[in-house]
Amino acid sequence: MLFIHNDVVDQVLTMEDAIGCLERAFRQLVEGTATHRPRCDMYAPSKTVDDGYYRWGTMEGYNDGIFAIRMKSDVMTWPQDENGNWTEEKYCVEPGTWCGLIMFFSTDNGEPLALMNDGIIQHVRVGAGAGLGVKELSREDSETVGMLGSGGMARTFLQAFNCVRNIRKVKVYSPTKANREAYAEEMRLRMNLEVIPVDEPYKAYEDVDIVSSCTDTMAPTIVGDWLQPGQHVTIVNAFEIAQDGLDACDVKIRQGIQGLKILEDIYDGVEGSDGITVKASRGHSPVAFIAGTEEERKRLPERNSSRDIVNVFPSYGDLISGKVPGRTSDEQITFYQNSGMQGLQFSAVGGHVVRLCQERGLGRSLPREWFLQDIRD
Repeated sequence: MLFIHNDVVDQVLTMEDAIGCLERAFRQLVEGTATHRPRCDMYAPSKTVDDGYYRWGTMEGYNDGIFAIRMKSDVMTWPQDENGNWTEEKYCVEPGTWCGLIMFFSTDNGEPLALMNDGIIQHVRVGAGAGLGVKELSREDSETVGMLGSGGMARTFLQAFNCVRNIRKVKVYSPTKANREAYAEEMRLRMNLEVIPVDEPYKAYEDVDIVSSCTDTMAPTIVGDWLQPGQHVTIVNAFEIAQDGLDACDVKIRQGIQGLKILEDIYDGVEGSDGITVKASRGHSPVAFIAGTEEERKRLPERNSSRDIVNVFPSYGDLISGKVPGRTSDEQITFYQNSGMQGLQFSAVGGHVVRLCQERGLGRSLPREWFLQDIRD
């Protein structure tokens, strides 16, 4: 049994390998040899943060003999600053620390194989998914990127794009000037690209081949009127695109299912529901099981209707199996909803990291007997 820290993941995992792992796993899903359960969250009132809620999130996946479950423990808030920027924020214990773990098991004998921090692999696997969308849907001569956002996802997205296209120039917008300038300097040095910070979001759209939104926003960032013919669009979460943005796109592909399909009204205060409340699309949660008084639940954001418009078009599996066409002309605007199949991403990319660590003697050894018992469960 191994404990694999973020620094080890960073040492062994490449973006090229992550893209290859996802490509294989997503094809296995089409073939029926892999499976996953979409993300599902549970909310409970936080007694220490007046405007926050506790959130526990899990997702699972299986492929190539490995089962993975990713678990997150966060205190959530949804602040709005003086400029009207509305975001979802999180921490564990105190701001600046987070708790996310992935546990891996062998499906041959049930053996627990590893525990892994999810920080590095979370960013890499999301970036790799966006890279697959660019590979399948962007013009092959794409070489310029308009990046909305300057955080960890914006970094791995650009790395993934550069793996599948010959990227030469990037324009980056973030509401905080220092953040976009730091991103521009770091990515210029790391990737030997021309990276230009811009002071208005629409400027990131101008004369670029790929428009990418990587934000924690609670409001749309993709504006239909700003999109130009031939562009490819990708996002991190459903809040980032509204109907006008989708309407501007000619080809729309979603990676996978974002959340469990539920009958929300059955559990929402209906007599005989045993007090269980299930809500779709609360914050960035596709599905939320919620505890709390009526007053406490007012802290939660209203339903995100954007999720209703992104789960309805064809999937990546439909695309690679030939059920639907992708881009058929250089003038089309293509859109890739880069979410869904999260659990499978962790078994695929995380399983690859576990195997590398086993082969190379990396990670911290934990006694396997700590995780086994002689009492039937």
